[in-house]
Amino acid sequence: MSRSDVLSLYRRVLRIARTWKAQSALPHDTDTERKYIAQEARTLFRQNQQITDPESIKRCIEECEARIEIGLHYRNPYPRPTYLPPMGLATQKGRKLRAQERLRKQAKPVYLQSYDET
Repeated sequence: MSRSDVLSLYRRVLRIARTWKAQSALPHDTDTERKYIAQEARTLFRQNQQITDPESIKRCIEECEARIEIGLHYRNPYPRPTYLPPMGLATQKGRKLRAQERLRKQAKPVYLQSYDET
């Protein structure tokens, strides 16, 4: 992916933020969601600005495109949560938490890769 492709994607997100209408159709909700979309885009694009590895760049772009499609489809700009309880993946007897954490990381959807575990 070239720099122009990434900038085009960034402009697309900001354009979506400008034209966004909240599902509730309330002006206050619309303003809040527009600000969230623009701020989230700025934060994530700046956070990933120094990435030079083509594979990492490709993963970030895939995450952005997935979040755009999910947001437009569900009319909800906020990331969809993963419904995996903290200790929901079964471990064999005697295994450490590292295996649990590794499995949770693998189960994380592409549109939430930039979020840390809470």
